Amino acid sequence: MELLDRFRKLGERAVQLLSHVETEEATKTALVLPFLQELGYDIFNPAEVIPEFTADVGIKKGEKVDYAVCRDGSPVLLIECKPHGARLERYSSQLYRYFSVTKARVAILTDGIDYRFFSDLAEPNKLDEDPFLSLNIVNPKPTAVEQVTRLAKSTFDLDAILAAAEDLQYIAKIRAKFTKELDEPSEALTRHFVDDIYAGRFTQQAIERFRKVVKTALRSHVAEAVDSRLRKALEATQEAEAQKDDAQQDGDSSEQDVQTTAEELEGLYAVKAILNGIVEPTRIVPRDVRSYFGINLDDNNRRPICRLWFNGKKKYVGVFDAKKTETRLPVTIPSDLFTHAEAIRDSARHVVETS
Repeated sequence: MELLDRFRKLGERAVQLLSHVETEEATKTALVLPFLQELGYDIFNPAEVIPEFTADVGIKKGEKVDYAVCRDGSPVLLIECKPHGARLERYSSQLYRYFSVTKARVAILTDGIDYRFFSDLAEPNKLDEDPFLSLNIVNPKPTAVEQVTRLAKSTFDLDAILAAAEDLQYIAKIRAKFTKELDEPSEALTRHFVDDIYAGRFTQQAIERFRKVVKTALRSHVAEAVDSRLRKALEATQEAEAQKDDAQQDGDSSEQDVQTTAEELEGLYAVKAILNGIVEPTRIVPRDVRSYFGINLDDNNRRPICRLWFNGKKKYVGVFDAKKTETRLPVTIPSDLFTHAEAIRDSARHVVETS
């Protein structure tokens, strides 16, 4: 079985365990160690996977990183674990200290679901500020898994992963620059597109005028390209969707340009974990519409369990009482759904009891 398939199964299992994973130690045992096993490492061999690896920093002794993966007696991979749902960006400085005093060239910061991979591409033996790769085990992207494969025991290739890491950093910066240019085209980009099609003088007034024109042209081109791909992807399922007896019950459900996000998928898996023991997972079915991500019982819009309002600046989870009146509760990230676990369970019980 390919690593992508194994990670998907690991993600499905993780979803079932999330409601029981409340501490850092539970995160390590239930989520991180299985991840290392899928990479082929013997987690029961302390010569290969060392827990609580000592990484003394200067005069500060007793500093320990959660795991060090070793090859030929030397650490090649450091793993620092935090409780599931932790804001990982808060802990990169801690990983920075560990990294600077070991021979490892790759370090991972994780909460058991999100894995962020760092190296020292900018300056030797100094951890980069940003990860060169991120992997969400619940929704693993094939391109990310392809890179992680180079860190597996049987296919370990440090040179290849570092070369790829450098390219990935450039790609991330180019994407960020492209996004910035879409929002506010620079004068250089404006001139690039207009120089050979505008015969007038490039006064400041002309530049400001064409900056808006270029912005509109680029945005419309990207939107049309995305719309085309979405339409092609939806054509294969459009006929089947049309046959669902309640497909038109919600006015938004007929829209064909809805794209499910990774956050919505993670929210779905969190809801399934919360309802473990109350509702069979196969009965919990999503229905993504333009304004919200619906989670229903038996794929029936008349039996809403909850709604994820993740499309706006502020995010909410909508739960229902016995009369199907919706109450929205604030969330910031999908894992915040566990703070509203009891409300989600109550909402589900209302539809389960009447089904």
